Amino acid sequence: MDTYINPPRAEWPRLTERNIPDDPAVDKAVSGIIADVRLRGDEALRNMALRFDHTEISCFEVSEAEIAEGCAKVSDGVKAAISLAKENITRFHSAQRPADVDVMTMPGVRCVQKPVAIDRVGLYIPGGRAPLFSTVLMLACPARIAGCKEIILCTPQSGNRPIAPEILYAAAVCGIDRIYRIGGAQAIAAMALGTESIPKVDKIFGPGNRYVTKAKQQLSATVAIDMPAGPSEVLVMADDSANPTFIAADLLSQAEHGPDSQAILVCTSERIASETQAEISRLSKKLSREDSVAGSLSHSRLIVMYGRDDMIDFVNAYAPEHLIISMKSPWTVAQEIRAAGSVFIGNYSPESAGDYASGTNHTLPTSAWARAYSGVNLDSFMRKITYQELTREGLGLLAPAITAMAEAEGLDAHALAVSVRTQSDI
Repeated sequence: MDTYINPPRAEWPRLTERNIPDDPAVDKAVSGIIADVRLRGDEALRNMALRFDHTEISCFEVSEAEIAEGCAKVSDGVKAAISLAKENITRFHSAQRPADVDVMTMPGVRCVQKPVAIDRVGLYIPGGRAPLFSTVLMLACPARIAGCKEIILCTPQSGNRPIAPEILYAAAVCGIDRIYRIGGAQAIAAMALGTESIPKVDKIFGPGNRYVTKAKQQLSATVAIDMPAGPSEVLVMADDSANPTFIAADLLSQAEHGPDSQAILVCTSERIASETQAEISRLSKKLSREDSVAGSLSHSRLIVMYGRDDMIDFVNAYAPEHLIISMKSPWTVAQEIRAAGSVFIGNYSPESAGDYASGTNHTLPTSAWARAYSGVNLDSFMRKITYQELTREGLGLLAPAITAMAEAEGLDAHALAVSVRTQSDI
């Protein structure tokens, strides 16, 4: 990892950049996949499953017998861990239930807002070497709490790698309605457009590779999506009270997600930076995902900043997905953070806790989108409808303002809709 000592603010734009090259070939490939699914539906999905995942699919939906068989393969230890994580995620997200708003804005004018669950949501869960069954919990639990009528899940199956039993088990305990063995950009297209086998959903959630992310972006005019997403990232703020071994482990836990992930340390001394670098070298030798770690660290950074205000400003400029504050009085620092997906307070709050089992959601905005987006929460699975009820007297009180504004905008019928009521004898 490159080290930067008290870089001037003119260098910050470069140091806050992500490693996300724009690849026109990905755009073109995803556009072709979407067009094919739109035109040929299930037939296109079968052809792409054979082409990309080297598997023949006769029936997309995973049967109850297959789910039961997969659940039986999950160890008791993992089942217990999933149970604990589900309990904490459910407890935290249940506390987020929004209340109705019911206000008399003036005599005779009642305005109401009610939360309503999205009817049908689609969850995408990547497979591969690291099947993210934890993401099933993070998405399905709040969807169930919100009251979504139908939850479907798409996850890939390859010729030599069946759907992970842990994904099937997590889906079963969370009450997912249907599971489909399809992955990649084609799965996103199927949920967005609908096919003979896979229903069209109202909103799509879940992480994925560049193709999945690009498909969500291209289809966002057709279906709602959780948020723009890119490679995962962590930023650690540290002073002399921090433990370099802890910091190194946190940076490595992010780096192992993939070679395009990014890990940043912003610290107050060269000693912390140097000792963290040494610990990264020592600990990385113990890890199995060497290629991912090496690729990620090649564009990750250690940054020394002597001023606390500069550190905070830099973090807000970077707007990290995950922020760990390993500093004295961490809550005081946290109060000044305006842009972060999820914040981990103190030396004993690793990112791993939020990734799995503390109760907060790990589906978070990346690539500086934390400036504008929240992470997934209960509201993500709901929309809010407003209602208004006016009495004759209430409309009479509002009529002069409505008429004046409508006439000023040149919308005569808007004014007429008021005057025919206020002048009526009925």
